[in-house]
Amino acid sequence: QMQLVESGGGLVQPGGSLRLSCTASGNIFDIFAMAWYRQTPGRQREAVATITFDSKTNYSDSVKGRFTISRDNARNTMYLQMDNLKPDDTAVYYCNRVPGTPAFAWGPGTQVTVSS
Repeated sequence: QMQLVESGGGLVQPGGSLRLSCTASGNIFDIFAMAWYRQTPGRQREAVATITFDSKTNYSDSVKGRFTISRDNARNTMYLQMDNLKPDDTAVYYCNRVPGTPAFAWGPGTQVTVSS
């Protein structure tokens, strides 16, 4: 079973940037399409960015043009570069397989707080 660990969150002012990392255990990470999700209290977890095994990307309208998803299969790591952050981006961010596929066990997530 793949284990996922997210990191890189923190407190940032509006307009600021953060880079999240998702590190996967095991050596089959490179065959899976992956996604970044976020969740706020009382709301369902939503996918904000996806990336195929060969790095084709897609974004939700709420983050398009501001977030960039990437992956380094040699390092079993996926990234989310978040620029021009807004208070509405405040959430716990998770990584996992793309929606509609069997999810791995969810990691602890990483908290992103955008506030002045």
